[in-house]
Amino acid sequence: MNAVNHTEAQAITTVTTAANVLQAADPSKHMILVPLSRLVLRPTGRNVRKTPRMSIPELAASIQRVGLLQNLIVIPAADGEHYEVVAGGRRLAALKLLAKKHRIAKDWDVPCLRVADGTARTASLTENVQREAMHPADQFEAFAALVAEGRPIEDIAADFSVTPLVVQRRLKLANVSPRLMAEYRADAVTLDQLMALAVTDDHASQDAAFYDAPQWQRSPSALRERLTEREIDAYRHPLVRFVGLDTYEAAGGGIRRDLFAEGDAGVYLNDAALLQRLAQDKLAGIAAEVNTEGWAWVDAAPAATYADLQAFQRAPRERRTPSKRNALRIEKLQAKMQEVAEAIDAAMDADDEDKAEALQEEGERLGQQLQTLEDGLLGYAANVRAAAGAIVTIDRNGEAVIHRGLLREAEAKALRTLEKLRQGLDSVEGDAENDDEGENDEAPKAAISDRLAQRLSAHRTAALQIEVARHPQVALVALVHGMVQTVLQSSHYGNDLPLGVRLTVQDRLEGMAPDWPDSPAAMALRELQQTWDGKLPEDGAELFTALLATEQGELVRLLAVCVAATVDVVTPRVTVNQPGAELAQAVGLDMAAWWKPTAQGYFRHVSKATILQAVGEYAPDQVARLAKLKKADIAGEAERLVDGTGWMPAIFKSEGPQPAEQDDPEEPVAVADETAEALAA
Repeated sequence: MNAVNHTEAQAITTVTTAANVLQAADPSKHMILVPLSRLVLRPTGRNVRKTPRMSIPELAASIQRVGLLQNLIVIPAADGEHYEVVAGGRRLAALKLLAKKHRIAKDWDVPCLRVADGTARTASLTENVQREAMHPADQFEAFAALVAEGRPIEDIAADFSVTPLVVQRRLKLANVSPRLMAEYRADAVTLDQLMALAVTDDHASQDAAFYDAPQWQRSPSALRERLTEREIDAYRHPLVRFVGLDTYEAAGGGIRRDLFAEGDAGVYLNDAALLQRLAQDKLAGIAAEVNTEGWAWVDAAPAATYADLQAFQRAPRERRTPSKRNALRIEKLQAKMQEVAEAIDAAMDADDEDKAEALQEEGERLGQQLQTLEDGLLGYAANVRAAAGAIVTIDRNGEAVIHRGLLREAEAKALRTLEKLRQGLDSVEGDAENDDEGENDEAPKAAISDRLAQRLSAHRTAALQIEVARHPQVALVALVHGMVQTVLQSSHYGNDLPLGVRLTVQDRLEGMAPDWPDSPAAMALRELQQTWDGKLPEDGAELFTALLATEQGELVRLLAVCVAATVDVVTPRVTVNQPGAELAQAVGLDMAAWWKPTAQGYFRHVSKATILQAVGEYAPDQVARLAKLKKADIAGEAERLVDGTGWMPAIFKSEGPQPAEQDDPEEPVAVADETAEALAA
């Protein structure tokens, strides 16, 4: 009857062991001070922690500043003189390091809790397992309390072996609104959301950004965008790169830094007017220097699109006679390039691709040297400078760009008239009349195949799609325009709406242009679509509910992204009137921003004569040299020379806003005559 079963015996053993541990670990009976030199750490296996979480030097620095906050747990060693550390091995290593650096004495008394050998492993496990980490919110508020007490951030960082930036970030999080902090403690707000909201210190703005947004629009990126939508992102804006952030701040401009951003990102400017003024002042200084070159006028504008520059004609440049030395260098370079071209042909015939590639690189290097020499020989005559002007502007990378030799229509006519006078023509009047004839005739268009026209129209479609996505008002107008004509005006467009917008998603562009998926326009639209994709629920009923709760402006922006994917202005053949012209003009489509003429994408698909005709428009001095090369080489050179000129094929040149018509068609002629007389004098 007094027998004890196995379960009861196990329970009694557990209780007894726990009692022994409590007795062995009673600090009032077993806390001792042990000289540091008598403490050893041996591979007894009793310490259950195997992976350290802080480096020894950092822990040593912390102990030196704030002291040893937790005792070690030891057992007597077999020699009767030393103690083996079974819990606190890293603390022992840190103390030894301090003694080695003479920061503490070698026999410094270390507070230790002595336990029995049989309970050492249990004590070590208990010390580590029963420890409860602080909630991050408690850490944030504790750091803020230390700063409120007057502790410097650098000292706090040293005490806890972290960088000052970590302390600053925790202080920033401590300043999030109490309502959001309570939600964070309740796991209703994530740490990433909290970091995004901390971009501002205004509690009302933080609460509004979070609680006024639908549940599916509370991602960290969406919250950050909502709080900074009225500010300028210094990382992306070209004006900031041009002016310089230091200059902006020195002028009193306010900024806001996101402490949680990586690299150069996370800086926002809040004074757009000041930034514009600083940019204009800097441009004006550059324009003043350009004006000393003798131009009739010099304008400074922060932005000038390809369409803006198309309103001007390019003044002719003259090639001066090179010096004997330069003439000899040009002759040698041309001869060397001819040798390299012949060597490339021989290597290609021998299927030696490595040699052909090396020779091609040498040919490009020689071509660049020749181009540099030729460019140095080109210039504008004094009478051309007296009539033409220049525009100083800023490109997408924030660099100053100078467009010289720009002629307004009246100035261009005056120069042509003066040239004819110098050639001894019969009279200025007759010449002016002849000059006016055919003034509105279309320039000869490059002869391109229907296949190439289709391919280019696919790229035009992609560019128009991303521009429509970026112009919500235009997208809404295009959609309503077609619906009004179909519903209210009985126009039968079926599934096709005017302006190039269709009610089905455009999905045939890759078949028209193999390089479409990697084009800047296609990638930009995909990125914009992906931004929305993660925000919207897939269930139809949930989606409808979410859209009902969406703010109207946000809803229109979503509509623009959807309408953009339906734009279809692909043409099967060469055509003068491009579809979707009204839509392109409404969004200010600038094909130069989304497509570049390359050898692979354009020049290799047209005839040699067409390439030379194009080169004659943007690099006329190079036509004679290129005419001697093979078509493949001409295409490569045409791509190199066209870079930075803004040249576009004729099929794209009609894009963008059209210049306003003259109220008086006779006025330009009169101005031209007056300018010609002034130049002749």
